Amino acid sequence: MTEITTQAPEAAQAAKKNSYAGICFLTVLILFGVTVYISVNTGSLKVSMERLFNGLFVEYDPDVATIWDLRFPRIFIASLGGAALSVSGVLFQACMKNPIADPGIIGVSSGASFVAVLVAGLFPSLYFLTPLLAFVGGVSACGFVYLLAFKNGLNPLRVILVGVAVNAVFTGLTQAFNSMTGGNLTGVASIANSNISQKTWEDVYIISGYVVLGLVLACMAFYKCDLLSLSDQTAKGLGINVTITRIFISLIAVVLASISTAEVGVVSFIGLIVPHIAKLLVGSSHKVLIPFSMIGGAFLMLLADTLGRTIAAPYEVSASVLLSIVGGPMLIVLIRRSDKTYGMQ
Repeated sequence: MTEITTQAPEAAQAAKKNSYAGICFLTVLILFGVTVYISVNTGSLKVSMERLFNGLFVEYDPDVATIWDLRFPRIFIASLGGAALSVSGVLFQACMKNPIADPGIIGVSSGASFVAVLVAGLFPSLYFLTPLLAFVGGVSACGFVYLLAFKNGLNPLRVILVGVAVNAVFTGLTQAFNSMTGGNLTGVASIANSNISQKTWEDVYIISGYVVLGLVLACMAFYKCDLLSLSDQTAKGLGINVTITRIFISLIAVVLASISTAEVGVVSFIGLIVPHIAKLLVGSSHKVLIPFSMIGGAFLMLLADTLGRTIAAPYEVSASVLLSIVGGPMLIVLIRRSDKTYGMQ
């Protein structure tokens, strides 16, 4: 009788938690849908919801066709890029056991960006291979960080500090190359300045395959991410090779960060902001955290891009700039609120 009495409140609490998580998912999905519609109608050409639906699925409408060709690629790329960067942040935080790990902060995005601008500027014929080559740059940057930070193990604080240094080096090289080209090469400038205003459906096709594959792998690896959140001794006791698992999860995170960076440029802090908001709303189980971060990242990136197109119209403010303005203070708040020292005595 006592056991049944104990289980009943636990079952009720679990049901309440699942219900709350479902409400959060639905809310973010609705907000994302509203943002898509606002983004579609941001500009001189506007259409109603009914006209948009008819133009897309019923009969040809020249205005809807123009919006489809000019605005929808940007919406898709912003959404896919935001989802990829957010999930990448979740994975890096699980691997490093560090809540301030982010592909932009630790240098992975800047490494991928540097290789992407080199390809765009020096080997434009390899344009369709840019995501794969950017992945090489991201893996190299991640390898540098892990190698240089390793000293009797991987200290979370040392990883972040080395990552900041690696990020500064690759960012400087990217900006230097952009300056040497005079900023006249569209592909180089768009990556260096995180500009997604001139994207086409070809860009969508390039990014979508890689990002979808990476997101599927991330969703499949949720159990391993949960195990990495335990102590290494506990994970080993459960039969997990911690080193191999950490490398595997890191590679998925690098794929997501590098591929998105090749199209949207370096966007810092989105991989930091979204996972923390997601943990507050739906908890730390990666089975729920990863898909929620995916939707939340797509929403936040598209929202930042849409705001950037409107607050200074007809000029644009890059989504990466707006996210940095928000992400910088949030990083400070997270550091001040944390009771962990991350290796500091």
